[in-house]
Amino acid sequence: MKRLFTFCCFTVLIGLCQSTLAQVSQKVVDIPTRPGVTQRFVYLAPENPKAAVILFAGGHGGLQISRAGSFRWGEGNFLVRTRQLFEKNGLSVAVVDAPSDRETAPFLGGFRQKAEHVADIKAVIAWLKQQANVPVWLIGTSMGTLSAAFIATQVGPGDGGPDGLVLTSSILSLDVGRPLPAMPLQNIAIPVLVVHHEKDGCNLCAYSQIPRLMEKLTSTPRKELATFKGGENRGDPCEALAYHGFNGLEKEVVTKIAEWIRTK
Repeated sequence: MKRLFTFCCFTVLIGLCQSTLAQVSQKVVDIPTRPGVTQRFVYLAPENPKAAVILFAGGHGGLQISRAGSFRWGEGNFLVRTRQLFEKNGLSVAVVDAPSDRETAPFLGGFRQKAEHVADIKAVIAWLKQQANVPVWLIGTSMGTLSAAFIATQVGPGDGGPDGLVLTSSILSLDVGRPLPAMPLQNIAIPVLVVHHEKDGCNLCAYSQIPRLMEKLTSTPRKELATFKGGENRGDPCEALAYHGFNGLEKEVVTKIAEWIRTK
């Protein structure tokens, strides 16, 4: 019964997201990146964007976006379901899928900290800057923070990299692989906003481990930890309806992120 209740709530959440998005103009874009490889993303943009954001979903990251813009997986992910809120806050938005050579399982699993992933996202950054000459920020949630942070450690704005970084529900420990605190975060020389729920119940994202992350950010010109409380906590502690996914706090979290990005 508990599983049925959680499933029904999740279905309602997705339905509300889809209803809201019906009023938002978005398009699907495919751009060439590496030889023989394309990168697909859903693109939304206000008339005069103040900045652009690239959103990295959690989990395996294989959104499987159709040409019509529907998501075969991940519609309820925190960053996927709030993409229209970012656009309403004056930001261009690119919700990235796995690239064309990673369209089947494990999708972005084992790929998030690869040079090829960096090359793909550099191409998206360049495309966004062609649309509007504004700063481009990377925003990751959960496993998506591994993508966003790694890319920021490898390339800066002068090398076609991002102008800023936002990490939400960061991966702070892993049984297999490299979590955020083990990355060379001292290489990041752009502004960094860390967003976390104080009661995040995911065992990979314990709030008590946040100081390890913040202490490694020694080269950034501006950094801040934004801690959130409240909201709703349902189902799997590592999924979208839990504190981990900022359930019930979407507007507050996105507003905080957008305001921070717009602050020079």
